[in-house]
Amino acid sequence: MANNQYGEKQWYIVTTYSMHEAKTADNLRKRIQTMGMQDLILRVLVAEVEEDVIKDGTPTGKKKTVNLYPGYIFVEMIMTDQSWYIVRNTPGVTGIAGSSGGGQKPTPVTREEIEPVLKRMGMIDETMYDRYNVGDQVKIIHGPLEGTEGKIISIDKATGACRVETVFFGRTTPMDVDFSEIEKL
Repeated sequence: MANNQYGEKQWYIVTTYSMHEAKTADNLRKRIQTMGMQDLILRVLVAEVEEDVIKDGTPTGKKKTVNLYPGYIFVEMIMTDQSWYIVRNTPGVTGIAGSSGGGQKPTPVTREEIEPVLKRMGMIDETMYDRYNVGDQVKIIHGPLEGTEGKIISIDKATGACRVETVFFGRTTPMDVDFSEIEKL
């Protein structure tokens, strides 16, 4: 449902107190449910990922949850007076990024800005593939090859596998990476 009678769904950045992201997101989800706003406020995300616990330079075999953006919650919604009111008046919400106040509605986050956040969380959707083509220059944003740049030589949408041609030690080398690990330059 990309469009409905109100407009297009878009992502917004909601600010909250650091360390209260999960509680504020939970408060918002409850308000959405009790006020029947599921058609307008679609997703509420705290950008958390699991990372290995490392002690003295060695992985312990344990995992910890890390918040990638402390103080922020990502909300996908269709902006109306009602959805905006519900979000900004939820306990724990301190503001919405891109809102200048004075009744001005906030500016949504662009697709290019939200995509890396969603990818880091493993949330890939079909529309993300539309922006990438064989020959595009990309940067690897996660994993052991993080920071490496190269050119896409193949994309398998079914498996999410990408082959990226990079230069290592002066030689052109193809590397297999997951689609969630690349960002267009």
